[in-house]
Amino acid sequence: MPISKKIRDFATQSSWIRKMFEQGLKLKAEKGADNVFDFTLGNPNLEPPEQFKATLLEVASDRSPGGHAYMPNAGITSTREAVARYLSGVHSLDLSSANIIITCGAGGAINVVLKTLLDPGDEVLFPSPFFVEYKFYVDNHGGVPRPVMSRDDFSLDLEGFGRAVSEKTKAVLINSPNNPTGKVYSRESLEALAGLLERKSREYGKEIYLISDEPYRDIVYDNVEIPSVLKLYANSFAVSSYSKDLSIPGERLGYIAVNPGIANFSETLDGLVLCNRILGYVNAPALMQRVVERIQGVKVDAGIYQRKRDLFCKGLIAQGYELHIPEGAFYLFPKSPIPDDVEFTRALLEENILVVPGSGFGGPGHIRIAYCVTDSSIEKALPGFGRVLKKYI
Repeated sequence: MPISKKIRDFATQSSWIRKMFEQGLKLKAEKGADNVFDFTLGNPNLEPPEQFKATLLEVASDRSPGGHAYMPNAGITSTREAVARYLSGVHSLDLSSANIIITCGAGGAINVVLKTLLDPGDEVLFPSPFFVEYKFYVDNHGGVPRPVMSRDDFSLDLEGFGRAVSEKTKAVLINSPNNPTGKVYSRESLEALAGLLERKSREYGKEIYLISDEPYRDIVYDNVEIPSVLKLYANSFAVSSYSKDLSIPGERLGYIAVNPGIANFSETLDGLVLCNRILGYVNAPALMQRVVERIQGVKVDAGIYQRKRDLFCKGLIAQGYELHIPEGAFYLFPKSPIPDDVEFTRALLEENILVVPGSGFGGPGHIRIAYCVTDSSIEKALPGFGRVLKKYI
């Protein structure tokens, strides 16, 4: 057997997103890109802001020595200072460079945090539906993933979390705005979650951590509030990336923001810095660190994604699809008209429409649609969505 049984099993369960994306590439080669409507991958279709491009050219032209050398494993100090200044305003907290670790994207950040926290057998809870890689990230570091099903409107089920937290729980991982549902968790629900974790931490005599995965924090609509988890709960981390708000997912740059009030602050920071190195990341790319240092707060126009959301939702609802209007990110998660979401996904393929089965996200009976695409793709695909739905209703 050329690969481990564990990885073979993981590959069997693994990312429906990539499977469908690769199917899309084949279809485009056969039928032409304009005739295939690919809504599988959350790959931003907006170009990075002009200020990013201008700053990239400026930084790349800098001939100062040492610009591409190793730096402290937590990241370039001046970059961490810039990120800390910006996030201090976002979270209404006094953050310094000591609270920031620069990472290889949000995925790298989550893995660094989990590597630092988990002992074998520790459990990590997260709301379901969930980003498909969470289970694998937890397993990477000897942990046990424990999804907790959300309510019908995708809000947090606090009673469910209350039942799920146990003496084995080490952390809760949340993602708001959520991938795949676009749900933003309310201040009231996050305050209740924080209160629950405080009570359970006292009951079990141990810290239970809260990790907030926030790459879509700046992709929100209708003036929806994104509450600060760092402000609400002391034993918390906020992790994010610049993939979505700057439209640079291929550059793999993100950060961990560590709550100043976290237990054993110095030891935790030392652990994060060590894990950033020993996981093989060593350092996030130096060039990108120097670029984002100069453009904190610059972001793409989320209003463009809101227009796409409104166009898609209006069209699908008019045809009879059931869905919750997402409050952020760039995904729709409508109900499949039949329980077998995989079968419905295959039926949409007959119209050259590629979406991802919700079962891949722990949300069976739904499909995920990434609408970070051209308006034309949405408009041309809507009739096909309608024709397929009519076969089942």
